[in-house]
This record gives sequence, structure tokens and C-alpha cells, in this order.
Amino acid sequence: MIMADKILQKDIEYIAEHNDWSAFYSSSILITGATGLIGHQLVFLMLYLNEKKNANIRIYALIRNLQKAKTLFENANIFFVINDIKQTFDIDDNIDYIIHGASITQSSLFLVNPVETIDTAYIGTKNILEFARLKQVKSVVYLSSMEVFGITDTKLKEVAEDDYGYIDILSPRSSYSESKRLCECLCASYFTEFGIPVKIARLTQTLGAGIDYLDTRVAAYFARCVIENKDIVLRTEGKMKRPCIYTRDAITGILTTLLKGNSGQAYNIANKSTFCSIRETAEMIAVKISKNKIKVMFEISNPTEYVQNLNLDLNLNTDKMESLGWKPEVNLEETYRRTIESMKIKKKSSYEY
Repeated sequence: MIMADKILQKDIEYIAEHNDWSAFYSSSILITGATGLIGHQLVFLMLYLNEKKNANIRIYALIRNLQKAKTLFENANIFFVINDIKQTFDIDDNIDYIIHGASITQSSLFLVNPVETIDTAYIGTKNILEFARLKQVKSVVYLSSMEVFGITDTKLKEVAEDDYGYIDILSPRSSYSESKRLCECLCASYFTEFGIPVKIARLTQTLGAGIDYLDTRVAAYFARCVIENKDIVLRTEGKMKRPCIYTRDAITGILTTLLKGNSGQAYNIANKSTFCSIRETAEMIAVKISKNKIKVMFEISNPTEYVQNLNLDLNLNTDKMESLGWKPEVNLEETYRRTIESMKIKKKSSYEY
């Protein structure tokens, strides 16, 4: 398997060669959201295991856009399931594992299309759980988000899996966080009532190799500023603190949860060493990565427009995840360096086989 994106290729090789994924050999796996940032790398990993380890994994990729999938996975031995996640479907094969990552993730759509955000999450997840029930799968992992925590107790130094906070259910922006909460409850309910072996992976902000050049998230904006030699302009004071996770670490975390997690339970997947504010991240990028070729600027024209989030700090506790034998490896600076190098390649190239 030869990729134009050498950073991504090295990541896939590293994941395959430094972990034991033999549990997947001679099995079948369904990946939803297979053309997304996490989904397509999971597909690449399974392809690599087939090519280099003779793993004999049957890969089913649930997609909506066949042309996009064919471009991304050109000539690859994959079974495409062309389907809107909100519609039921069937596969004429036994399915052993499911990774459910299909979701609306563009934050602007949470406000513009809140109903569609909720429908995609709930109906899609119910369809997947019913499918898992029909196929009597070995394990399912649902990809959730740290947004399920809402506004937590400010006294908490770290937020564990059961440290839930407040969410304004009447805000359309809450369509994403509330639907994620509902889907987690649905997963736990399917385990309790029907014995479906479903686990929940709560991901923090995920970035790394393979990210789209025009991605609208702040991390991609920071990366583009370095690539295009433009100053980073912050519209707020940048006080909010969050951890992030590099894609390579996220994938190993998801697969560890799938294979070793307890059914009906949730696991925080984050890198605590990356915990810092938006401003601190921007300044690190400007100084260490761009070597002061760009600056961090502030344009806060209307301070009242940016109501302070009471939950400025959300440092996820990962002890439960690490008890499964998983640990993140890529620090904040290296995460951005690798992301930037990958985005440079992705701007001008496509994947090749």
C-alpha cells in the first residue's frame, strides 16, 4: 500500500507493527463514516494488515458518496455499503465487529440543521445497534464525544467518565451534545436489555495526518496559518482549555476499547499532556513550529458576542482507558508538526495505490 501522504502511511505502519491486532484476523468488520478522518484511517489499517500480515479481514465500509470512497480507496479490496445511516440496511455476511463513527461533526451544522444532527445520531445509532443484534456481533464501539460532559463542576481538576455537567437543552447548539448523550444511553440500554456488546469511546478533539485541508476546526486553521505564512487571528481571548488526541493514538484507543472495554461502559480517550488553552496552543505554534515567522493576533471587536463558557477547563481523566493497557504517545507539538506536514501533502496530492 503506497500513499501520497507519507505521514499517514508511517502512522498506519506504526499502528500495525507496534500492536497485536490478531483478534481481527479472519473476521469481518463494518466501519461507518468510513470516509471521515478516523474512519478512513481504520480502513487503511485493515488494508495494511491484509497486505502485510495476511490477516484475511473482510472490510465493509458504510458510505454515502461512492465517488469519494473510490477516490480515497482506489482499487482497494473493500466492500462498499452505500447507504444513508438513517436508513436500515443488510449485509449478506456475518459481521464480527462494528465501529460506528458516522455522525454530523461540522459545528456550524449543529445550529443550522439541529434536527438533522439529532436524527443522524439517534436513528443511525439505533439502526447500527439493531443490525448488531441481528448479526450477533462480537463487539461494537460507538464513537462519542467529550461534549457529553457539558458544563462540569469548576472545582474538578480532571473530568472522569461519570462527572456529568449541565447542558442547555433548549439551545439548538446542544443538538450535538444531547444527541451524543442519548446515543450513549441507547448503547447502554441495548446492552442491558439485549446483551449487545457495545462500548463507548469518548473522544476529545482529534487531529493529525489525513485531516482535510479545508477542515473548519480551529486546529486546521492554525495549521493553514503556518502553511500559508499568515498570522493566527483569535476572535476571543483563547482561555478555553481542552486536551487533544493525535489520530494515531485515537485509533489505537478506539480499537483497544472495541477489544478490551466492558460492554455498556464509556471510556475517555485523550492525551492529558496536551491540555492547554487555545491561546497557549497558538503561541506554541507561532514560536516553536513557525519559528516566529507568524504572530498571534487578537481581533475581539464585540466582546459581548463571545459569552464566556463557564466550563473553561475540561481536562479528561483517562485512568479507566489506561487500565486497558492503552497510553497516548504523541505530544502537542509533535501532533501539530505531523498534522501540518500531512496537510501540506494533502493540499496538492491524492491517495495512490
